[in-house]
Amino acid sequence: MSLRPELPCEEEGRLNDPALRESFVERVFVMARWQQLCRHPGLTAARLVEFHTRHKYLALSHAEVEYRDLGRMVANAGRANMETLGAEYISLLMRALKRRATRRRHANVLHHLLGFLRDRLDSAARADLAQLIDEYRNEYVPLVVPIRFLRYHFERHPHEFVAMQYYLCPYPDALGVRNHL
Repeated sequence: MSLRPELPCEEEGRLNDPALRESFVERVFVMARWQQLCRHPGLTAARLVEFHTRHKYLALSHAEVEYRDLGRMVANAGRANMETLGAEYISLLMRALKRRATRRRHANVLHHLLGFLRDRLDSAARADLAQLIDEYRNEYVPLVVPIRFLRYHFERHPHEFVAMQYYLCPYPDALGVRNHL
């Protein structure tokens, strides 16, 4: 752990906490995608930008300050040593994802995503989704409920940027991790 602090690690007993378990599973899948990215042909500025773009809302759901710092790092990708920048980027991303994603932060991301449906849904449908997000934030429904409704609407009304986001599906649904958040 001291040699590779960016690697996902959690004590087994702590995985009984749904939020910690979800964070751990997210980090495992993010790290797997990162390792795949860094393999052949290797990390480039363009590939880092794409990776970051796909993980933006995951980072925002955990840590807003780090989310902004990651964005600044990526903005300088064309002028930096990619090996050094890559190590700094994944270290900061994994540190951000280790922070607990709160209901308030998730609701913020869900409202951001709802904004992409502004011109595609009527006001009643948008209001229903906003109410569902508020119900999640107020602990009436689990996270999977507003996520499923957003995914449903984005399947009917595709949006290129949202389609590439891992936030809506960061790992296989069959794991059922978000059912308890």
